[in-house]
Amino acid sequence: MSKIRVVLIEDSIVALEILKRLINSSNEVEVVGTATDGVQGLEVIAKTQPDVICTDLQMPNMDGLEFTKAVMERFPRPVLVVSNAVQPTDVDNIFNLMQAGALDFFPKPTTGTATDYEKLRDTLITKIKVLATKRV
Repeated sequence: MSKIRVVLIEDSIVALEILKRLINSSNEVEVVGTATDGVQGLEVIAKTQPDVICTDLQMPNMDGLEFTKAVMERFPRPVLVVSNAVQPTDVDNIFNLMQAGALDFFPKPTTGTATDYEKLRDTLITKIKVLATKRV
C-alpha cells in the first residue's frame, strides 16, 4: 500500500522541521513537499499532488484562510489546519476556516517544544489518515 502524501505549509522553520519529522516517523504517511507561505504552498501542491494538506493559519503573503479558499478552488483536497490560532477558544478562526473548506484542526502545543509535539504525534497522524479517506 502506498503512503499518504502530505504537503506541509508552515512559516516557522522550527515548527516545519518538527512537524515534518513527526509525520515522516509514520510508516503510513510521508511529507512530499513543504512551503513557508500559501503562495509557495499552491506551487508545491501543483507539483506534488498530495492526498492531504497541512497548513498554518498565520503566515506572510497568503494566510491559511486565503490559502484554504484557493486550494478549494484550484486543487480541492482535505485541509488540516495546524496552528496556535485553532485552540478550542478560537471559535471565529475555526468557523471561518470551516467555511473556506478546512476539514479538521490541530492546535499546536502552546509551548512549541519538540517534546510536546512528540506527545501529540499519534493524534496528528490519525487526523491525517482519516482526512486522506475524505473526498472534497
